Amino acid sequence: MSFKIDRVEGAALDLDEVLGVYHASGLGERRPVEDRERFAAMVQHANLVLAARDEHGALLGIVRAVSDFSYVTYVSDIAVVRDRQRSGIGRALIDATRDQAPAAKLVLLSAPAAAGYYPHIGFTRHDSAWVLNP
Repeated sequence: MSFKIDRVEGAALDLDEVLGVYHASGLGERRPVEDRERFAAMVQHANLVLAARDEHGALLGIVRAVSDFSYVTYVSDIAVVRDRQRSGIGRALIDATRDQAPAAKLVLLSAPAAAGYYPHIGFTRHDSAWVLNP
């Protein structure tokens, strides 16, 4: 089964379709998916959104990021539906994210269950990340 990745405007995406991917990927367990207004704002205000779709147009995965397109791109989310994980979509989404800002480094905070995935695709661990929750 093939897929295609495109850069999209977050505001143009169908919110229910995006929520479906978050639920089907497992990432919905760690995002405010029950707060539709907040979740919609998350998608709409990311300045770099990439969507992976199958040949029928079904959304298979998404990257939501914030970038200055020069020095750093912060990957807020990468979600791929579980039944298509380990099929190259996640790596292709990361590669497509890099293609949008080739000189910028990618930074992300991993979900605990995905921590082993990122070294596999070339990320290195960084021990000085800090989080200040609201």
